[in-house]
Amino acid sequence: MPGTFLDAARFTPSAMYSRLATLLMALVAAVFLTGCASNPPSAGSAEGDASQSKSEEGYDQYETTQEAVDFLGGSAEGIARMVDRAFADYGRPNAIIKGEEGGGAVVVGLRYGMGEFMAKAGETQTIYWQGPSVGWDFGGDAGRVFMLVYNLPRPDLIFQRFAGVNGSAFVVGGAGMQYLRSQSIVVAPIRVGVGLRLGAGVGYTQFTPDKSYNPF
Repeated sequence: MPGTFLDAARFTPSAMYSRLATLLMALVAAVFLTGCASNPPSAGSAEGDASQSKSEEGYDQYETTQEAVDFLGGSAEGIARMVDRAFADYGRPNAIIKGEEGGGAVVVGLRYGMGEFMAKAGETQTIYWQGPSVGWDFGGDAGRVFMLVYNLPRPDLIFQRFAGVNGSAFVVGGAGMQYLRSQSIVVAPIRVGVGLRLGAGVGYTQFTPDKSYNPF
């Protein structure tokens, strides 16, 4: 029938499973190529990163918490506890990202967003991000996100792929946070709302200076 989105003759269970398997293999391979970014840091490594970040000039904890609460507009207690956790783990962030994003998932998920990158040194620019995930992940979400960025040597190094650190998802009082990592650089997105979609999937987030609809 003209205007039909899917060709019923081609949309068979076997074709659907084949496409899903191809997507799963591509995503697993992509995450694997991030190397240690997809693995949780060892205790020594995490302590080293935290000490490095804490010894550098960065955003003040009180001001950062207040800015996150004002921007996200969710539970002040939940957001404050997320910020406290990030500061306890990694110290002062030397950049933050404030933006909006949306996404959805049925086992395979996608997420797209855009916002403003602000380095403590003063540089600001528009930034975009996108990425896939695979896992026990269903539903959709849309809203604001506040990200803390740690150990970023130069602003341009934010434009790369960051994999989710296994077991790093935290949800408290309607706010959620998960660490993303690429070598020593850590990004901690904080989200609020019902559709947090945290923790069950494996995936990554790619930051880019220009808008892209390709999640890979």
